[in-house]
Amino acid sequence: MKQTIHSKRMQESYLKVKHPSGLTLLLYPMEGFSSAYAMLTTDYGSVDMAFRTDAGADFTRIPAGTAHFLEHKMFENEDGDAFAKYAATGASANAFTSFDKTSYLFGCADHFEESLRILLEFVTTPYFTKQTVDKEQGIIGQEIKMYDDNPDWRVFFNLLKAMYVHHPISVDIAGTVESIAQITADSLYETYRTFYNLHNMTLAVAGSFSPDAVIRIADEILKPAPKLWLERERVQEPDQVRQKRIEQKFPVAAPMFCLGLKVCPADAKTNMVGSVINEIVNEVLAGDASPLYRRLYDSGLINTTFDCEADSGRDFAALIFSGESKDPDRTAEAILREIERVQKEGIDPAAFERGKKAVYGRYVRMLNRPDSIANVMTGTYFSGLDLYDLLDTAASSTIEQAQKRLIEDYRTEYAALSVIKPLEER
Repeated sequence: MKQTIHSKRMQESYLKVKHPSGLTLLLYPMEGFSSAYAMLTTDYGSVDMAFRTDAGADFTRIPAGTAHFLEHKMFENEDGDAFAKYAATGASANAFTSFDKTSYLFGCADHFEESLRILLEFVTTPYFTKQTVDKEQGIIGQEIKMYDDNPDWRVFFNLLKAMYVHHPISVDIAGTVESIAQITADSLYETYRTFYNLHNMTLAVAGSFSPDAVIRIADEILKPAPKLWLERERVQEPDQVRQKRIEQKFPVAAPMFCLGLKVCPADAKTNMVGSVINEIVNEVLAGDASPLYRRLYDSGLINTTFDCEADSGRDFAALIFSGESKDPDRTAEAILREIERVQKEGIDPAAFERGKKAVYGRYVRMLNRPDSIANVMTGTYFSGLDLYDLLDTAASSTIEQAQKRLIEDYRTEYAALSVIKPLEER
């Protein structure tokens, strides 16, 4: 079944195809481009640590880090390593695990069809043995230790540990050395059969390619997947944060911080739409054209590393302000007070229009990059939206909507601060 997703605003369109195998194809050919980008994604990430496929059964619990471990193991098949096969086509391949997704991808300037075959074949052909799992535990154990030594990673995950009481988002995506030691070949197969069901996956392709070729290759390689009934365990997360402040020392040149505000989450679609409007609110509050940014920058409290984002997923949402600062606590306090001031006085209409244009411009620019398009098509699909919905939300948002989200989501009483300080204070 083919469906054309069209944008009147952009006068562009792409194809959404429900393949007989169960896989959904999102195909965005781009005239004039010489490269292509493909991303095969399962709706399964690090937070999915308990599930069941039968309504009457108990939840199956899996060790933290299983999604990331499975991502690593998928590249190794009985007939060799997928990276070696990509080397022969010249494609640049990779994969990543997020909180609620696992993606396998490649970009290429030629030999697209050969590279697509590799992608579909290795992700649909799992191969795990005790020996290969044992070997991978050592490799990923070293990776976990590397993350432990990365201040950018630690300041962010320390924030999540401070913010969340029960939600598994507070657990590192790669898990721990102790948790991955519990992973077995059998548990990987069980997890794979559950989450790598083609009904739970999508293939997004953008750039220079033929949609008919993608459908033909999918017809040749993919077999119909069994019907899927899947329930993920939901946790009851309180509004309160676990702790208001967390600090760690590292051999860094300047202190680092992440200030997070816990947003009361809804469903994935509502979370994503809300995040677009919150991006506009962030621009109003702390964008580089805001009075707060200028005050903090001129006083030396922040530098060009400062950033703010509205993050969301299937059942979580958060607002995060981060960067380097000579005084993280003072900077965080200034951000929180500015939020409260604007909540009380209202959003300045001119600032709202600037923020709206900035966010809308970012979404328009993404249409110039095949990788950005594939990523956003994937994210919006699993949230019950399409790519153009984000542009339409940004373009049609009102100051009343922004003010409402400012009051409801920017709850300063549910804020937490993560700080990384140098080993020796200067």
